[in-house]
Amino acid sequence: MGAGTGGLALVARLARQLNAPLPADQTLRALLAELRAGLGAGRVALWMREPNAAGFTRVADPADPAPPEPVASLETLPPAPAARRWRLVHDGEWLGLLEVEAPPPEPLLLEAVADLLAPFLASLELSEDLALEVAERSREVESQRLFTSLIIDSLPVGLYVIDRDYRVQVWNRRRELGPQGRPRAEVLGHVVFDVLTRQPREEFQAEFDRVFASGELAVVEVDVAVGEQLRTYRNTKVPMRLGDGGVTHVIVIGEDVTEARAMTERILQSEKLAAIGQLAAGVMHEINNPLATIGACVAALEGRLDALPGAARPVFEEYLGLVDKEVVRCTGIVNGLLDFSRPKARRQAAVALNALVIEALDLLRHHPRYKRVQVVRELEADLPDAVGNAEQLVQAVLALLLNALDALESGGRLTVRTRRPRARGDEVVLEVEDTGMGIPRAEQTKIFEPFYTTKPPGRGTGLGLSICYGIIEAHRGRIEVESAPGRGATFRVALPVFRLDAAAPPPAVAGLGG
Repeated sequence: MGAGTGGLALVARLARQLNAPLPADQTLRALLAELRAGLGAGRVALWMREPNAAGFTRVADPADPAPPEPVASLETLPPAPAARRWRLVHDGEWLGLLEVEAPPPEPLLLEAVADLLAPFLASLELSEDLALEVAERSREVESQRLFTSLIIDSLPVGLYVIDRDYRVQVWNRRRELGPQGRPRAEVLGHVVFDVLTRQPREEFQAEFDRVFASGELAVVEVDVAVGEQLRTYRNTKVPMRLGDGGVTHVIVIGEDVTEARAMTERILQSEKLAAIGQLAAGVMHEINNPLATIGACVAALEGRLDALPGAARPVFEEYLGLVDKEVVRCTGIVNGLLDFSRPKARRQAAVALNALVIEALDLLRHHPRYKRVQVVRELEADLPDAVGNAEQLVQAVLALLLNALDALESGGRLTVRTRRPRARGDEVVLEVEDTGMGIPRAEQTKIFEPFYTTKPPGRGTGLGLSICYGIIEAHRGRIEVESAPGRGATFRVALPVFRLDAAAPPPAVAGLGG
């Protein structure tokens, strides 16, 4: 075929074929079939460069047998005497080779066809390069997204994110698996107030609105009942911005700080009691001397009552008895403070906690309130011995039991429980639980302080729990209180387990809180 009207018509058809909205491989095959038919050639083949210039692959029209394997260079192709080969060059780059068997077409026609194919192949390479780059970037973005999701899901805190419409956009695994967890599929895209309903909506929304408006971090601690326990959660609302504008999202981090808060309170309590103990030791030592002098004076005056006139003697006897009674009372308070601050060292040994509890309950059998309450014993069998001094531990248990009886003035149930916690095999635990009115949170950090009491005047000195605290601390144990108004109170004592294979002899209890 010449380069005349028929050749121009063929070039026009090829141009339309190249512009057809078909996939590249289909377009190339259709073009080769059109070219073979238009030229009346026996075979038409196209060698095109692979992506990243890795070699050349042959594209054949449907009438061609299976194409050969790719080649590294077109210069290594075996000669084809019956075919005419035409290089496809674009912007100085060799992009492929057009191969046409006899009858040979006009050079101008092949040149026109080559001018059509070369830019098309260049555009295919560019599209493939862009597609590879987009795919690589997409893989990087997806990998980074998965990595970020894993970080968020691995956090030991609950985390979720809401947008300006209060809809949940992120909900991490801790929020799914926590005590109040909900599956992610049920939460994402929903309004947070429909998901978290413990707090009134108006109050909850106001907290978010303040963060959106001010752009400042907000921290709130709330007490939440989880089963039978009261847990403390610290909720931190963090403003988030997408771009340079205002706050677009709020990140909420919920952390269970129950144990950390209890530990902080124990440390502060220990420091406070240690300071009080040092003060008490110095002050009480000085008070003992005048008390002893007053007591001696009372005894001397009582020895001279016979010298008084008959009418005056009863009056002096009454006053002297009252003074002597108050001296004894003050001496008891002083001795209690001294026991709290600097008790005598006591040797420790193995103590059967169950037997110790039974002994303490037997000592209380004749207490007036003991008979008006229901006493429940839940003593775990085969409980290992604790390390301690039995005399001092009985004193501590008695203080806890008397405190519980005072809380059950109108009756109720007193439960004494011993157990070995699963999480701490090196401890044994004693719990004294009452069904009284409970202790407000604000007072729970004060109940172990000397002289602090909620009882009416004359009903107690406020030293019982403070001495108990000092005894447990001296035994390297822990004492905790768990209570809420109207829900009673539980005092929990943890003591170390006695070990027969201990290398050193059992230590002496050298001090209670000081």
